[in-house]
Amino acid sequence: MLSNKEKQLIKKEETFCSNTYNPLPVVLKKGKGVYVWDVHCKKYLDFLSSYSAVNQGHCNSKILRSFTRQARRLTLTSRGFYNSELGDSLEYITKTFGYDKMLPMNSGAEAVESAIKICRKWGHEVKGIKKDVAKIITCNGNFHGRTTTIISFSSSKGSKENFGPLTPGFEIIDYNNIKQLEDVLKKDKNIAGFLVEPIQGEGGVVVPDDGYLSKSKKLCEKYNVLFIADEIQTGIGRTGKLLASWHEDIIPDIVILGKALSAGFYPVSGVLTSKDIMSVMQVGSHGSTFGGNPLAGVVAKASIKYTLDYKLSENAENLGKIFRDGLEEIKSRRKIIKGIRGKGLLNAIILDCDIKSKIPWNICLSMKDNGLLAKPTQGNKIRFAPPLVINKRQIKKALKIIDLSLSEF
Repeated sequence: MLSNKEKQLIKKEETFCSNTYNPLPVVLKKGKGVYVWDVHCKKYLDFLSSYSAVNQGHCNSKILRSFTRQARRLTLTSRGFYNSELGDSLEYITKTFGYDKMLPMNSGAEAVESAIKICRKWGHEVKGIKKDVAKIITCNGNFHGRTTTIISFSSSKGSKENFGPLTPGFEIIDYNNIKQLEDVLKKDKNIAGFLVEPIQGEGGVVVPDDGYLSKSKKLCEKYNVLFIADEIQTGIGRTGKLLASWHEDIIPDIVILGKALSAGFYPVSGVLTSKDIMSVMQVGSHGSTFGGNPLAGVVAKASIKYTLDYKLSENAENLGKIFRDGLEEIKSRRKIIKGIRGKGLLNAIILDCDIKSKIPWNICLSMKDNGLLAKPTQGNKIRFAPPLVINKRQIKKALKIIDLSLSEF
């Protein structure tokens, strides 16, 4: 039961904010590590992590020190001038991930848009595709953002309905289908790139078959097409490697980063690629007032450094296995669970109910009452993605809460 204070705060948000989300009825006030507290100081395990933006934990004290130190000194210059932090930050990031260049942006969707522009320009100027006919292959079940261009190849009807005219230039194939990918590459010489999520997070934590990414990369090389990995949600340690692509030992031509690059402090995203590919972007061909600002540069560097120094990828790998084993044990007793999937600490349960059923939402309400926050995705699935600073004791506690909450159904 919501208190009057909570009702007032929810009502105010619904009154003055565009109603484009359906939040769980909890009003959060404080966060630290893997925990968040509501306005009445009730404590919850956060198993959404702001869609993987706070991999390093809420209000991480080390990153906060870097943030506040720079915030007192200089926050924004625009790219109209050089600043003292951007060069060092980009040198650290590119060397860490093994690339030559990074185009710094702010939100994940901006970074996807930037990658699309780079790919198309490369297709026309390097591959030799005729003007205005370059295509990019994307996959069913994708989620890359909600800008006009991105929704044009979205699988979500709600994301695109009545937002037309939509942007052309995309070929949509089934995810995890190598044959379809090769068929399209073989028949269409105007393909410039293949944009893919190593794991489809919003799609319900869909993990492709082993070898799918590496085979896709080889096909892209064969047909002179750029392999673009959207690692906005899967990157920065989430799946047990710094990049999910690294599970198959591949180096994408273009990597898109966001979310946990910020550690939840400040919007930071970017596109990583080689010097040759990035060379198609010239003065005036792209820009962002806030992209590459000194505060963002400091935060991004500190976020990655913390992830490496505290071995968050290894923690995600080890605790992810423990978590899935625990879910499997619960599944043996709770018939409402039909399936479990995931990698590292990006996981989901598939429920034995219709995709339009209210059961997933009600289970999340029950988990909230019992002290754990998660959200349904794609109808009959619930995603579990805690901050990567979580420990074994907290994982065990979460499993008990999930089990207790499912027992009601």
